[in-house]
Amino acid sequence: MKNILKSTLLLMCGAFILASCADDNDSNPVLQKPTKFVLNTPALATNGTYDLANSSTVEFTCTQPDYGFPITTKYTIEVATKADMSNATTMSNSFKTAKMQVDAAEMAAALTEQAIKEGKTEADFPIDIPVYVRAKATPLTAMGSEIDSLNHSYAIQSNIVALKHVHLAFSLPPVSLPEHIYITGSFNNWSWDTPLDMVMVNGVDHVYWHLVYIDGTGIKFNTAKKWDGNEKGFAGITVNASSELGSEIKDAGGNIASSNPGWYLMIVDAKVVGRDISYDVTFNKPNVYLIGTATPGAWAEEQPDQVFTVPTTKDGQFVSPAFANNTSGDAGLRVYAKIPGYDWWKSEFMVFDKKIKYRGNGGDQERVNTTAGKKLYLNFTSETGEIK
Repeated sequence: MKNILKSTLLLMCGAFILASCADDNDSNPVLQKPTKFVLNTPALATNGTYDLANSSTVEFTCTQPDYGFPITTKYTIEVATKADMSNATTMSNSFKTAKMQVDAAEMAAALTEQAIKEGKTEADFPIDIPVYVRAKATPLTAMGSEIDSLNHSYAIQSNIVALKHVHLAFSLPPVSLPEHIYITGSFNNWSWDTPLDMVMVNGVDHVYWHLVYIDGTGIKFNTAKKWDGNEKGFAGITVNASSELGSEIKDAGGNIASSNPGWYLMIVDAKVVGRDISYDVTFNKPNVYLIGTATPGAWAEEQPDQVFTVPTTKDGQFVSPAFANNTSGDAGLRVYAKIPGYDWWKSEFMVFDKKIKYRGNGGDQERVNTTAGKKLYLNFTSETGEIK
């Protein structure tokens, strides 16, 4: 009787364990990697025309890949002018439903840029072309992050759908001149945290200047404070033939470098050429001058005895001649770097609270009063200065 009872209890325990295991599997389904993902062919794909300029969105639908159970999935759309999708652009919006409304303006801009890279010009538009579309599906966790593993990704790409007739107007904004040109190089350990911000010549939107120390390692410049592939080195500029020191500028591993390390007055003339910006760069002597009542020659430009001494190191100071006279009121201390073809005041600057402040494209600067016998000390790497 005892043995029969024990056996019955063992059978009951085993059944309970099996039932528990079955319940665990049911409540914890296994995510599987799908083998197929279908992007549906839209009704207009073959015989219709997509006029992107007169559409707000373009609709695509798909079926969710088989992940083994229903799961939140992120869908993205790629568009291309090449059938193999080798020049595909991913649209910025993602979707969590199998119906996707793609922004027509963004789609048009991407396709226009692709067509331009293939040799089209703005004059060629509008054009009628086939466009190729592909979707990507990625499962998400409950927190919204993409599910991935060390062994493989659960993301899957769909088939390619051809939209045979897309009417494409030119859809890129006009190219504009940069608001800023930032210089980095060995003088600041190639840091975009402390670049030099080139100064616009007053009243001009395409000429920029700055004093910069260039050595054998060199510099680069960019319109953003970062390495983003748009930075310009030696191959990205034209050295102006009129440069006083242009013969010293050389290529050093793609950088703008010097065979005679030292200070330069670097002047950049930027011009829009098609969809690009060209940079004509002048490298002149790093002359900084006093002008006005602090000098014996008053308002004469480029007085040879009023030029600052030039340091030999990247952290050295430019030092003015001793002021010949006291200055006060509107006839305060005035300082400038001469940009050929422009009046001196279009490239003047002054020191306020030991910081160099450039007039640039702003209005007239406040006046600084001083006394005869003092000098102005300037550091163009740290953008600091002092009268003493």
